[in-house]
Amino acid sequence: MSPAPPTPPSADPDKRYVLAIDQGTTSSRAILFDHDGAIVAVDQREHDQILPRAGWVEHDAAQIWRDVRDVVAGALSAAEVNRHSIAAVGITNQRESVVVWDRTTGEPVHNVIVWQDTRTQRICDRLAAAAPSAGAPDYDRYKDRVGLGLATYFAGPKIAWILENVEGARRRAEAGELLAGTMDSWVLWNLTGGAHGGVHATDVTNASRTLLMNIDTLDWNEEICADMGIPVSMLPDIRPSSGVFGRGRRNGLLIDTPIAGILGDQQAAAFGQACFEAGQAKNTYGTGCFMLMNTGTTPVRSRNGLLTTVCYQIEGEAPVYALEGSIAVAGSLVQWLRDNLGLIAESKDIEALARSVKDNGGAYFVPAFSGLFAPHWRPDARGALVGLTRYVNKGHIARAAEEATAFQTREVLEAMNRDAAQAAVGGGPGPGGLTELKVDGGMTRDELLMQFQADQLGVPVVRPTVLETTALGAAYAAGIAVGFWSGTHDVVANWAEGRRWEPAMDPAERERLFRNWVKAVARTLDWVDEDVVE
Repeated sequence: MSPAPPTPPSADPDKRYVLAIDQGTTSSRAILFDHDGAIVAVDQREHDQILPRAGWVEHDAAQIWRDVRDVVAGALSAAEVNRHSIAAVGITNQRESVVVWDRTTGEPVHNVIVWQDTRTQRICDRLAAAAPSAGAPDYDRYKDRVGLGLATYFAGPKIAWILENVEGARRRAEAGELLAGTMDSWVLWNLTGGAHGGVHATDVTNASRTLLMNIDTLDWNEEICADMGIPVSMLPDIRPSSGVFGRGRRNGLLIDTPIAGILGDQQAAAFGQACFEAGQAKNTYGTGCFMLMNTGTTPVRSRNGLLTTVCYQIEGEAPVYALEGSIAVAGSLVQWLRDNLGLIAESKDIEALARSVKDNGGAYFVPAFSGLFAPHWRPDARGALVGLTRYVNKGHIARAAEEATAFQTREVLEAMNRDAAQAAVGGGPGPGGLTELKVDGGMTRDELLMQFQADQLGVPVVRPTVLETTALGAAYAAGIAVGFWSGTHDVVANWAEGRRWEPAMDPAERERLFRNWVKAVARTLDWVDEDVVE
């Protein structure tokens, strides 16, 4: 459990607050925010990472629901408030992770299949090979309709895998006995009563990560669902991100409290970073890295390996879209160095180890542990540490690991600038594209990484005063729905710059390092074939 930030011993009993539940990849948190967007109290629980075999990543949905209840209790206790002080609850979540459960008992039929999981590659291959145009497999056969290419990352194929591989699951799904959803739906259903009247719904941002939702009309695509063998009846209702979904269950701590905001974690971070104008972008440094650029009320189809997704929708207003670049491995590489190699004792130690050397010593680390996501989309790639000589030590490896996050972010940003220029997003960016990048997430505490990021991008990197922008975005969406905040202009007014890093590297050196990174990426491709056993 993480300690609460420095605050008075208790909240003001005459004030009201908004509670955000952040159900993430490694932990579940509850954070209480005041009207200024400041953190009043926080509680956190880590959950188990279940790894049945190479490429498979699972969570225990029942454990997560227990953790959610515990962190809500912990945050309320830390602030010395109860439900009467809570104006609304917002939910944010690890987007593409999927659970299927019995609507009568609430029992999951299988562990959560996590967004990083790659077991659905054969399903994606099968669907690509069955494209009507045939000839070569078409991994973009649904992209015009859903904004996404066929990849293991997304939720739809994960539901299909459960129905195909869990005994009796397909029969029960077709009989209307099972429900499916991303983790926001699981938390919402349980918070609002579960088997006793729980609300089965999701928001447009999470639905846009399934491969099953029409990106233009924001409803389930029945033809694609049929292709994957998924009954539409087991899917949640799709609703705006900011609006009342339901109220807290009668036997819980949040009785009758409105659950009024849901956003997938990366969209929530964009909301919390006040990216409300077309052309504004943020990058979140967490387990992976996720960059979103607001493209306004018209979806932009990427020509450069990015995803078209819904950024947010406020009830009664048109949806706002985004381009997204998704990087699978960022902070999880640091965890890997800690847990699998024992190179560091704690994740925070990576910066000091990297600072022990002046550069990467010629080493480049491409963390393609589950293939490469944006902008490459190469499931056949695997991780590689290249450029090794006897000179390279653990400090150089630590530095190469840090630099990998910055290089991957540059690849995504350059793709995003090209797409934005082609679509004239925000009136069309200038020749250099974005003029600054807003950043958030745990890795932004690493100042060496942030400086190298600014150096590689050639633009300032800006971190807000409140780093918990994911939870904050969910809180804002919920608070706006119930009038706690009057609108997005309140979010803009609350946002404040905390730290700024300016580019300082010689441009020639900047480009030399990146050319070597591109060369390193090339070495990871075409690794997975019939001889590779994982």
